Amino acid sequence: MSENIMRIIDLRGKHLTRAELLAAMPRAAMGTSEATDLVRPILEDVKERGAAALRDFEEKFDHVRPEHLRVPEAAFDEALEQLDPEVRAAIEESVRRARAVAKNQVPKDFHTDLAPGARVAERWIPIQRVGLYVPGGKAVYPSSVIMNAVPAQAAGVESLAIATPPARDDSNGLPNKTILATCAILGVKEVYAVGGAQAIAMFAYGAKGSEPQDGEVLCDPVDKITGPGNIFVATAKSLVSGFVGIDAVAGPTEIGIIADKDANPSLVAADLIGQAEHDELAGSVLFTDSPEFAEQVQENLNYRVPRTEHAERVHTSLSGTQSAIVLTDNLDESIDAANAYAAEHLEIQTADADAVVKRIKNAGAIFRGPYSPVPLGDYMSGSNHVLPTGGTARFAAGLGVHTFMKPVEVIEYDEEGLKELAARINAFAVSEDLPAHGECVLSRFVKDPYDKATLREQEKEAGLL
Repeated sequence: MSENIMRIIDLRGKHLTRAELLAAMPRAAMGTSEATDLVRPILEDVKERGAAALRDFEEKFDHVRPEHLRVPEAAFDEALEQLDPEVRAAIEESVRRARAVAKNQVPKDFHTDLAPGARVAERWIPIQRVGLYVPGGKAVYPSSVIMNAVPAQAAGVESLAIATPPARDDSNGLPNKTILATCAILGVKEVYAVGGAQAIAMFAYGAKGSEPQDGEVLCDPVDKITGPGNIFVATAKSLVSGFVGIDAVAGPTEIGIIADKDANPSLVAADLIGQAEHDELAGSVLFTDSPEFAEQVQENLNYRVPRTEHAERVHTSLSGTQSAIVLTDNLDESIDAANAYAAEHLEIQTADADAVVKRIKNAGAIFRGPYSPVPLGDYMSGSNHVLPTGGTARFAAGLGVHTFMKPVEVIEYDEEGLKELAARINAFAVSEDLPAHGECVLSRFVKDPYDKATLREQEKEAGLL
């Protein structure tokens, strides 16, 4: 018999505290701190030298020196003309579904009337300019263009730019043609052939031009940066987050699956492999209360892994410390463990999936039932695949229209509304030793708020008491 690929974390009979359960969950070992010393000089160089530094870093890391850092208009038309019709149809369907969901995500303005002349309203305002990062590397991600751009457009963002690395097979230093065609379908024409930490620096600080085709300013700074990326992109986002908004510091991708004895072990194995295909640090975790089912999954992995195209990468991921089969005493404990893990993607493959879904507190996205695998969400479900990783789903949400908007309260009190509260505001302010706060309000109704000897009488005369 072949040696099993995935390690076992056996929680049966242990009755762990919440802290112990959180600590028991498998995680990728790499964090952003290791890359900080490498990334910080890149940020500073781009901030200082702009496009000249961008070209130097593209040559160093992507092995091409782009003539045009901003993609020329003609490249979008050419990419769209060359796009395979079947791929175009798939992209357009993905866009259609994502736009339908995003349209319904747009939050509604509201107001609350508290008394005559006293209203607090809330407006949702689009972020003015955003930078969307689309990764390259081991794979090409036109899907990430859709997941970033569609909710930003639905939110009403005025100005959005995309940065993505040059294609490895493009001698001109332009991005992958499928990515450019997707941008064309979405109507996004501000695209930069810039990847890695240098792209994050460009978005955060802007970049001055260095060659005639750049113009005086290559790229204006943005107000928020979104999108997934490798450890260097994540580190760069973390370092600039005090200066510009970010969606999250994303870690390696991950899947959690809650399955019972009635689940199909072949399908569960396929889904674990599908996530492991992303990279060697991807996490695949199965939660089950059935040792027999766990062994069946292992047998299926032993058969499937050597036969999948990226077998070495998948094996490394599934056998790593970030992946495991977690054995529990019962379904309740599987749910508790899954909530502690807080998976980026959580599949529910149990006899009563609806009951389990209702008890999930922490997950980036929930995939209910055997016919809702994670790749459906990656490409075509209408949901967003930019999701919280590394357990941050305990407090964070995935990318959506709300990511690109900010709620702003509008306080609308008239004279009558303020007069009713003036004396109470003053009392509150004085209790906090901030008397000028109270005087600010009283000045609208009394002659001399600084005359403490007569202030009470003034308040009575003004009808404040």
